[in-house]
Amino acid sequence: MKRAVAIGIQDFEKIRERNAFYIDKTDFIRQWWEGLDDVTLITRPRRFGKTLNMSMLNCFFSNRYENRTDLFEGLNIWKNEKFRNLQGKFPVIFLSFAGVKPNSMTAARQAINHLLTMLYNSRWNLLQDGRFTEADRAFFHRVTTEMDDATASMSLNMLCDWLYRYYGVKPLIFLDEYDTPLQEAWLNGYWDEMVAYIRNLFNNTFKTNPALGRAIMTGITRVSKESIFSDLNNLTVVTTTSDKYADCFGFKEAEVFCAMEELGFSTEDKEHVKYWYDGFRFGDVTDIYNPWSVTCFLESGKLDTYWANSSGNGLISALLQKGNPQVKMRFETLLQGRTLEVPIDEQIVFNTLERRENAIWSLMLATGYLKAEHVLRGPRMTRPIYCLSITNFETKIMFEDMVHAWFEEGEYFGDFVKAMLRGNEYEMNVYMNRVALRVFSNFDTGTKPAGTQEPERFYHGFVLGLMVDRAEDYLLRSNRESGFGRYDVVMEPKDPKNPAVIMEFKVLDAEHEEKTLEDTAANALKQIEEKHYDADLLARGIPTENIRKYGFAFQGKTCLIRKG
Repeated sequence: MKRAVAIGIQDFEKIRERNAFYIDKTDFIRQWWEGLDDVTLITRPRRFGKTLNMSMLNCFFSNRYENRTDLFEGLNIWKNEKFRNLQGKFPVIFLSFAGVKPNSMTAARQAINHLLTMLYNSRWNLLQDGRFTEADRAFFHRVTTEMDDATASMSLNMLCDWLYRYYGVKPLIFLDEYDTPLQEAWLNGYWDEMVAYIRNLFNNTFKTNPALGRAIMTGITRVSKESIFSDLNNLTVVTTTSDKYADCFGFKEAEVFCAMEELGFSTEDKEHVKYWYDGFRFGDVTDIYNPWSVTCFLESGKLDTYWANSSGNGLISALLQKGNPQVKMRFETLLQGRTLEVPIDEQIVFNTLERRENAIWSLMLATGYLKAEHVLRGPRMTRPIYCLSITNFETKIMFEDMVHAWFEEGEYFGDFVKAMLRGNEYEMNVYMNRVALRVFSNFDTGTKPAGTQEPERFYHGFVLGLMVDRAEDYLLRSNRESGFGRYDVVMEPKDPKNPAVIMEFKVLDAEHEEKTLEDTAANALKQIEEKHYDADLLARGIPTENIRKYGFAFQGKTCLIRKG
């Protein structure tokens, strides 16, 4: 009988009790237990089964699930007698920070404190035991939503001690989505306060805690050691480039195809699913699929951007949109299907994301939007060089939609492109100035006084817009030189019958005797002619009369376009 495909269930117990579709990842239990690491941090992109795996660990080890053999019978872990004897034998502290997303530190503190208070309330029976002192009970009662930070920082440490005294077995801690509060703190401007709070909590829980058995944390990013893990020298970090647990999160291709066969999908369906959702890589394991997209497809039978649309991509969008010209140029390379070689530090330093370009690529690698084709390491290299590409077709669509959204406010972008292809200079000037006026600030950091914005941010963003808007009909090439000099763009039609376009961007340069935008636009057109930018188009058989040549002159947010 076919198993029902249930969407969004992250509770292992519920999945097993309902006999819902499940790809067996229980060997993760064995791998982790035999690894013997004290504290393990595992980073994976969102919706890659982190929460379900943590729920699975809780159901396996927690003494609250003692004798629940029904949850594991028939799965890989149950074939091993050694592990059958471990099921349900440990006190477990299991919590998730996934829902901690307030826009202020006060609200975030209360949200985490509430989770800690709920853990305490679930252990109310400890208060009744004679092994606990009045001081223990007094501390227990101090753990509330409104507790001070000193009490919060010691709460899990004390709970471990009490559980150890009560059961005679050191407890395990499973903390899911540890970095969600940190990402929200960075986005909402209370980073330093949150870092101080989390650092003290983690130090007392995972480092100076003799009653702790072992622990696992999961998250999307590896937040820098200097931020919150400075005291945790017992921490083992497993990132997307690590070989450890590489096949424990996400679906392997064989698992996907086996599930598709069980549910009656065809060979052609397999090819489509591979094209859309394959491409993730963890360590040396390739052909990993995103579980959320695959599960949604299995349930609906329709290909769609399930994973890309399942959560906001605002942070990535903002970093690319406001990034310097070099960032946009490299992003352009990725959108063209090529690879990017950059040094990567897998530790994410959130408060440097806007200043350090490579931090953006590190974040995009960690979050699954980019994949590492290969990594270059050497004894004389200060950092490894990663060869990055867009992960798969689904992710490419997400990026294209993101670029489209940058110009939605302007609403005139599409009209501008149509006027350009028609050769209507007047309409081009009208629409471009409206686009520039409304969209320019979206590509600027906002840290410079009026009139001193970096115009290249707009140019490169504009070219990305052209690339995405006309990708179906045109190949877009650009020399992409940085600085205030030329930035010529060629739109080559896939069908030679369609018009081709050559654009030259220039900023008014008073030092080189350009007194007006007319002078600058004229110089741009002159450069197109003198450097024969139309040579390749002519060689391809596109007639001269079908090649549109435009000189773009900018001064601040004002643009003048002249047709050659």
